[in-house]
Amino acid sequence: MLGNILVKVSADDQSVTLVGFDEVLGIESRFEAQVDESGVLTLPAKLWSDIVSRLPNEDVTLEADDDATTVTITSSSGHYEVRGLGAEDYPTLPTVESGEAISLSAEALLNGLRGSLFATSSDETKQVLTGVHLLSEADALEFAATDGHRLAVVQTVDESADSDDATSPVMDVTVPAKALRELERMIQGYTSNQPVLLRLDDTQVLFDLGAQKLTTRLLEGQYPNYRQLLPKQFARQITLDRRVLMASLERIAVLANQKNDIIKISFKGADQVVSLSVEAQEVGSGREDLPAQISGDDLDIAFNVRYLLDGLKAFDTNEVQMQCNAATSPAVLTPLGETKITYLVMPVQIRG
Repeated sequence: MLGNILVKVSADDQSVTLVGFDEVLGIESRFEAQVDESGVLTLPAKLWSDIVSRLPNEDVTLEADDDATTVTITSSSGHYEVRGLGAEDYPTLPTVESGEAISLSAEALLNGLRGSLFATSSDETKQVLTGVHLLSEADALEFAATDGHRLAVVQTVDESADSDDATSPVMDVTVPAKALRELERMIQGYTSNQPVLLRLDDTQVLFDLGAQKLTTRLLEGQYPNYRQLLPKQFARQITLDRRVLMASLERIAVLANQKNDIIKISFKGADQVVSLSVEAQEVGSGREDLPAQISGDDLDIAFNVRYLLDGLKAFDTNEVQMQCNAATSPAVLTPLGETKITYLVMPVQIRG
């Protein structure tokens, strides 16, 4: 049953509502349509999607049989019959009972997701790390994600704080990355100027985009105190062109892939040059020198090149700043622009 989509059509509202639910993540989408008769049934999600996505980009007609178990899909290219099931046993989406909602612009929410989702863990044994932690304070909403090797923190503005007669609700929850990736796709197609509303209770969170809604179960467990991981001061600071750095890392990564994705970065303050290098035995070696603004003593430090690229791709500025203290202490990357992203990466010990 959970492999099906609930289809509700209303002649009164001239609308179609689709609901998908796997007992953890639920998505509801409503759109206008010409409806002759109200009804409800469920259809196999993948089969129905595979057929409809391949039809011509034009109006289609859906007609259910008398038992409401088979739907005929008709377009100019032909017609298909899809067998479904009755809707009696389809589970209802959880309701999120809360008072005031947190209001956030779609752009700010999208920036928070883009800047944090990539750093979540895929290790299900560390379940709380498989989500993004959302923390609201004053007029800001903070997104944080870590897999134990890197940490991404994004700060965005909570627009509900603009109201004169209310205090913004407090949010301190961890939301599964799987649900937030679906939310990211939904927001990318969101055309309204209205803010997205967030409502939550002890176990669920609801993201309300008007015609679309996403609800998901919150992750249990205490999220790590990630703020204490961020160094307060740095001995070295390097500023580079982000796109030039990314292009060099992509090229070096071809060889680094033969050696556990590890590259060495050398900061040379006297020359104002950053050197990227990799030595892959029996395969080859590579090196690129990049101009940079460097303050502090020279340093050799090594990283997983994929971690660096993940963070740089999440930035949207021309320049990026890297700050660090030693070869064995974490480095922090930040975009030099309006978006407030802090990306911490643990280095890899250089052997030999």
